Amino acid sequence: MWVLLASVCCSVAVSVLLKLTRRHDIAVDQAIAVNYAMAAVLTVVLLRPDPSTLLQPTTSWVVLLALGLLLPTIFLAMAAAVRVAGIVLSDAAQRLSLLIPLLASFLLFGETASGGKLVGIALALVALLCLLVRPSTCGPASHPGWKPAALLLAVWIGYGSIDVLFKHLAAAGLAFSNSLLITFLLSGFSLAAYLIARRTRWTGRSMAAGLLLGLLNFGNIYFYLRAHQQFPRNPTLVFAAMNIGVISMGALIGAGVFREKLSLLNMAGVVLAIVAVLVLMPR
Repeated sequence: MWVLLASVCCSVAVSVLLKLTRRHDIAVDQAIAVNYAMAAVLTVVLLRPDPSTLLQPTTSWVVLLALGLLLPTIFLAMAAAVRVAGIVLSDAAQRLSLLIPLLASFLLFGETASGGKLVGIALALVALLCLLVRPSTCGPASHPGWKPAALLLAVWIGYGSIDVLFKHLAAAGLAFSNSLLITFLLSGFSLAAYLIARRTRWTGRSMAAGLLLGLLNFGNIYFYLRAHQQFPRNPTLVFAAMNIGVISMGALIGAGVFREKLSLLNMAGVVLAIVAVLVLMPR
């Protein structure tokens, strides 16, 4: 069970680190770029991918390139959401993104929607609406009222789309370790190229934060995979523990440690998000 806890802790720790970047004068874009280099090295060392399989004609390079651009873009959106809307709402919105691949399976791939899944989808959508409604008194006065909602919506759509693209690669027969390595490399290259084009002045503090961010980011993925290996006959446990654990721990740390202000509607959204995860658990 410790691997599940480690995965949850790594996921929430990523949000905490993003929350602290401004306080410690860390350039978040530089940190995210370095994060992908660190994550790629750890992928090679621990997951041992076989990049030669990418030379097969069936490799979906369009999807890989799309992921290489989408991953850093959404990571930056997540960083902005954590800064503006807070850890509680950002982590909940990220976890509710599981709804998008579920909707894709119904709308694009012809999967039949059961009554339970329809109830779960409805609850997840209501939860998302509760998260997005954020009175101006709950956020910094310097941010327009629409900005937190727009960033949370971008996080929800972005991470859901990333999940759909990874599922497409898996369906095409590309091993997860291979797709993970190439997307980390493409993501790091695309963001680094953007920063170099802007003549960014790199700082040691930001690069060091990026190494830690990469360790936590990869740790979240690695321990999640290990949890599935430890509980091969109970994926429901892993799915529920991961999503509910991140939402709950994010709420405790965001509200308890960082004193993030939430409306009653926001708190109801967090509770509904947990209920929706329970209803949507694979059976």
